[in-house]
Amino acid sequence: MTFDVHQLDTFLLIGAGVTLLAILAVRVSTRAGLPSLLLYLLMGVALGESGFGIGFENAELAHALGFAALAVILAEGGLTTSWREVRPAVPLGLSLATLGVAVSVVVVAVAAHVLLGLSWQLAVLLGAVTSPTDAAAVFSVLRGLPVSPRLVGVLESESGLNDAPTVVLVTLISTGSVAEHGALATIGVIVFELVAGVLVGLAVGVGGAWLMRRAALPSSGLYPLAVLCLALLAYAVAAGAHASGFAAIYLAALVLGNSDLPHRQATRSFAEGLAWLAQIGLFVMLGLLLSPGRITFGTVALAVAGGLVLTFVARPLSVVVSSLVQPLPWRDLAFISWGGLRGAVPIVLATIPLAEHVAGSARLFDIVFVMVVIFTLLSGPTLPWVARRLRVTRRSEPRSLELEVAPLERVAADMLQVTISPVSRLHGVEVGELRLPEGASVSMVVRDGNAMVPERRTVLRRGDDVLVVTPRRLREGTVQRLRTVSAHGRLGHWLDER
Repeated sequence: MTFDVHQLDTFLLIGAGVTLLAILAVRVSTRAGLPSLLLYLLMGVALGESGFGIGFENAELAHALGFAALAVILAEGGLTTSWREVRPAVPLGLSLATLGVAVSVVVVAVAAHVLLGLSWQLAVLLGAVTSPTDAAAVFSVLRGLPVSPRLVGVLESESGLNDAPTVVLVTLISTGSVAEHGALATIGVIVFELVAGVLVGLAVGVGGAWLMRRAALPSSGLYPLAVLCLALLAYAVAAGAHASGFAAIYLAALVLGNSDLPHRQATRSFAEGLAWLAQIGLFVMLGLLLSPGRITFGTVALAVAGGLVLTFVARPLSVVVSSLVQPLPWRDLAFISWGGLRGAVPIVLATIPLAEHVAGSARLFDIVFVMVVIFTLLSGPTLPWVARRLRVTRRSEPRSLELEVAPLERVAADMLQVTISPVSRLHGVEVGELRLPEGASVSMVVRDGNAMVPERRTVLRRGDDVLVVTPRRLREGTVQRLRTVSAHGRLGHWLDER
């Protein structure tokens, strides 16, 4: 197969147009409360054999590209996750990613075999590929909801960790290793791959953070590339050692994202943009892989029945069993059960048996595809309503001030640009009344386009842009102090002490 410059021109024309359209579609999906994956999947179907006629039937290539895209998405998830917020939720998230997945696989597999008439191999594969939640869907939907950080932490940690065991399980079933070596050997392989992947990820993350703090790169744009390469290195090293690459890349990115590295904000922004590009390419490709002509009434019926079992039986039961390690109120558990969004992960996992030419794998792929579309349409838009009904929402705080961060690497400090909004109670507060942590200071106030160096008696006004310089070790305290005064005015200091 040849690829010349004329084909490159066509590829760039179609690729750039589709990508730009997909980026603009994010706003539509956000307003509708839908994970953007649905629009991207439908775009892929429209571009495929039943639409514009672009043929794509290479399951092996889809499998490889799908894993590459998932690796990038998990890297972004780790880099942008706050360990301080997610740490209290890790025990339950890890339990959901292991014990919860096992319970869900068993329930769905039994129901698929007994009630839906699938063979045991296809039934277990259906349970395995549909049990993990999708990191991209969870991150994109939950980070826009005003729910408890604890619940967000549980679902984010679960979605970041549950890909690893399910990938191993689906691969072993598809290659016939489970039937050959037995259940105990399979469990042993899964445990080994998980533990080894975690160790590799932690080692690369800690070592990479040590290296990046001492590297003096000639351009700030090289730091995001270096951090992402470190995360991908963790995936490759783990895969080369027959360990879980997904566990390794998520843990490495989590360590790197929460380390005191140069240009952290730029690194996170770069990773976020790259993850969006990976999502767009992944979902459009999976849409291309679908053949709508194969979708029959029986396929839809099996997808609906399997989805009902997964959503209303397997998922709640797995959450209840997993919560034994970290009990929570029933309202929280109900929200966690409903918030376990599926997305690209089940469809990507369904390409594994397709690439291994398992009997009935094409039918399984179609069932999973239809199931993901239907039940994402059901759960995604209703998640805010469910959160309100269960009373797990927190009061949506007004954006009383906008805050941007720029690193000052030579002095290990950060410059905060604070914009005082019309509703902020910073209005009327003197600079000296901010009582910032010792070492942090207000260096400039920009008002009506005019810059001035403030004094202690300078009064802040609505619409001011305030530049605050703070040592990096004091940044969290400085930001918290500014937010407290913005919410409570000059009494904020007294409220902090209380």
